[in-house]
Amino acid sequence: MRYIQQGNIPHKRHTVFKSPEGNYYYEQLFGTEGFSGVSSLLYHIHRPTQIKSIGTPKDVSPKIAIEKNVTPRMFKGGKIQAEDDFLDSRKILMVNNDLMMGLAKPKKSMDYFYKNGHHDELFFVHEGNGTLKTFVGEIPFAAGDYLIIPRGTIYQMEFNTENTVLFFLEAASPITTPKRYRNEYGQLLEHSPFCERDIVPPTFVPPIDEKGEFLIKVKKDNLIWDFIYATHPFDVVGWDGYFYPYKFNIKDFEPITGRVHLPPPIHQNFEAHNFVVCSFVARMYDYHPLAVPAPYNHSNIDSDEVLFYTEGDFMSRNHIDLMDFTLHPGGIVHGPHPGAMERSIGKKSTEEYAVMVDPFRPLKITEEAMKIEDPTYLTSWLEE
Repeated sequence: MRYIQQGNIPHKRHTVFKSPEGNYYYEQLFGTEGFSGVSSLLYHIHRPTQIKSIGTPKDVSPKIAIEKNVTPRMFKGGKIQAEDDFLDSRKILMVNNDLMMGLAKPKKSMDYFYKNGHHDELFFVHEGNGTLKTFVGEIPFAAGDYLIIPRGTIYQMEFNTENTVLFFLEAASPITTPKRYRNEYGQLLEHSPFCERDIVPPTFVPPIDEKGEFLIKVKKDNLIWDFIYATHPFDVVGWDGYFYPYKFNIKDFEPITGRVHLPPPIHQNFEAHNFVVCSFVARMYDYHPLAVPAPYNHSNIDSDEVLFYTEGDFMSRNHIDLMDFTLHPGGIVHGPHPGAMERSIGKKSTEEYAVMVDPFRPLKITEEAMKIEDPTYLTSWLEE
């Protein structure tokens, strides 16, 4: 992440800062890992601590159907039910101690504010467009955008289209760019498949100076609490630092290619503790005269593999629909479907787009996932 400064801030941090009318502004440190991680400083018109009440929590713990899984599975994301409410629409399909992931189909914009106090969030916009509104500014989004929202960010989602589909992931650790693509100063290197120009921070908007009752739903330890605050949370007059939400479009990922088939780490886009996120994008195929573009059979000994299919025809799979998820568990060999290897030989390019998540601890399968499973996937590699 790079340093950003927006709005009005004082010359020195932790010093008196007043409005033109002579009223004090109130400083807030926004960051993680105590005082040693990345952070930003926000300046509010009102104290951001004015709680009026806290309601009874709602338990949103995912219900686990399968604790230990060794079965290759396909989940039909198109069958997930849309919901009016943004939070109700988030259907968690797979989970472990490091992350939760699933699909959301919200039908209405949020009329409340939300803060995940426990997890960083990643959204991939499969369909629809709108605006992510936060206390440090706004980010317009459309299909193909990743939205990275650090824990603690207060936000609203505004949707401009009737059909919105979001792949989402909640991480128990910060979601960052891969370390191997950064130098010792944090700058993305020349051989990185993307650069800082591709990372879009929020656009600053004028603060909202309002008093009243403002509902912020706060998630912590799989409980959602209704906090009522006395002032509008988007009253920030300025901020600076390294800790903020941003977007990245999958079509700004520049693929790495070679003469022969290269392994999945070349597609890596993000990482966190015990998992990585990769972007499969349109690219030229391998150019050795005898190259086999389809991936070779491989065993994920140390990780599960989840693919979410978002655009195009994924060349290594048969009978895949957009919005499908496939899960290949660690320790079980998998590879291209029958005929896929043969079809790939001689091909020059692909137009496929998919999001891949590789967790390094096994995933548990939820009841929501089992409602939309295609049981025929297990035997789909059998030759006729």
